[in-house]
Amino acid sequence: MPNEEQKPEEQKREETLLESIASIASVLAVGLFVMTFIFQNFEIPSASMVKTLLIGDHVLVDRVTLAPQSKWMPLVHYRQPHRGDVFVFLKPGWPDLFLVKRLVGLPGDKIHLRNGILYVNGVQQNEPYISKPGDRDENGNIREYQEFRDDFPLYPPPSYMSSEDVPGVWREDLPSHIQGEDLVVPPGKVFAMGDNRLDSLDSRFWGFVPMENIVGRPMFVYWSFETPADQINKQTVGDRISFAGHVILHFFDETRWKRTLHLVK
Repeated sequence: MPNEEQKPEEQKREETLLESIASIASVLAVGLFVMTFIFQNFEIPSASMVKTLLIGDHVLVDRVTLAPQSKWMPLVHYRQPHRGDVFVFLKPGWPDLFLVKRLVGLPGDKIHLRNGILYVNGVQQNEPYISKPGDRDENGNIREYQEFRDDFPLYPPPSYMSSEDVPGVWREDLPSHIQGEDLVVPPGKVFAMGDNRLDSLDSRFWGFVPMENIVGRPMFVYWSFETPADQINKQTVGDRISFAGHVILHFFDETRWKRTLHLVK
């Protein structure tokens, strides 16, 4: 029986440098697209959403669901913002400042607070997660009542509050939205407040959030690290390097492991 001709083994073709760069670039492009237009990570820098979100929580934000509906991506689930949503948005008048609050008022809603309790369209809201006057802080001290903050909009913004806390534009515009004892949310806007009502600079202090300012909604906490409340004010290069070193040294003992994959609602 004649020997069959042995076919020479096909030599494996090596990838060129240019092809390697193109492959890496395509992966980076897809990753950049996903993290820019679909998901984005945010760190919680303040206590305005305690106990729902803690300082040092790192959350993954869905940037699609609450975005304006797009015809080029018909399979993506879109929906209108709902009352009660925790959402990320750009602070009005601050194009680079992202905030996280809870949406408590939709266009046309009538809102007021009495002793820190929220009423929407005349109905008291069930909000077991909020802080209110009479509660005790982390040091055991009773939180005191403040007229403007806790009986909004019954009292005007006090004169001692700076223009940074209550901008002049909002001081002038606020009375035009009051009907009786309520604040009425205008078309195309929403009203946002922090769950930590006693320590939250929110729509009571600077006004309504335009719908177009909504960025997305936090889905879950993917990492949480014990972070000092004043860390947000430490922005020098030295401060940042120092805290980065602290994170490396204490990653295991100061990570809040129980909050990993904690759903935001």
